[in-house]
Amino acid sequence: MLEEQLREVEKKIQSACDRAGRNRSEVTLIAVSKTKPIPVLQEAYDLGVRVFGENKVQELTEKYEALPDDIQWHMIGHLQTNKVKYIIDKADLIHSVDSLKLAETIDKEAAKKGLTVRILVEVNVAEEESKFGLKIAEVIPFIEKIAAFPHIRVCGLMTIAPFVENPEENRPIFANLHKLSVDIEKKNIDNVNVSILSMGMTNDYEVAIEEGATMVRVGTGIFGARNYAV
Repeated sequence: MLEEQLREVEKKIQSACDRAGRNRSEVTLIAVSKTKPIPVLQEAYDLGVRVFGENKVQELTEKYEALPDDIQWHMIGHLQTNKVKYIIDKADLIHSVDSLKLAETIDKEAAKKGLTVRILVEVNVAEEESKFGLKIAEVIPFIEKIAAFPHIRVCGLMTIAPFVENPEENRPIFANLHKLSVDIEKKNIDNVNVSILSMGMTNDYEVAIEEGATMVRVGTGIFGARNYAV
């Protein structure tokens, strides 16, 4: 079943790339593996998946220890400052940086290990009360502040669009994040490159790709419905 679902997701990514006149190699599929047990991740790995996204620090660290070391682990969930130290040398990319305090903590913990950590700035494009992330107007001043941190590299932006029945409704959200990335690039801020746009999930990743996503976070589409009891 996993193989079929992966094939289906792959087909949809390719179709969206074709519609947008983009190369398939421009889009990274992140398999969102939160709440999924290690054997299921191993099966996905055996089918060729190498990029996994986790929401919780404890799950990421446990799976990191148990699975092959050529996997790229992405921290895509809200990250508390007191948990940063546990994943600082395990996460290939942290998608959810949305406060100065968190950026400072990442910089400090990375310095202790002599690392430069790649991050994305989380943007709450839709300004939903229930979501984390900066408002669009706050992003450039925030990036200008954290660009000077020696152990952080700003690599792009991330957003979680509203959950909608019709994915077309999220097209303006993705278009706005893409526009923001263009505005940031024009500023030529040192140590900042916003080439990564992490946007689009199971229900709307095709629209996100058409609007410029370079990373899509697909969980249910690959693994089936998640277990909310975990």
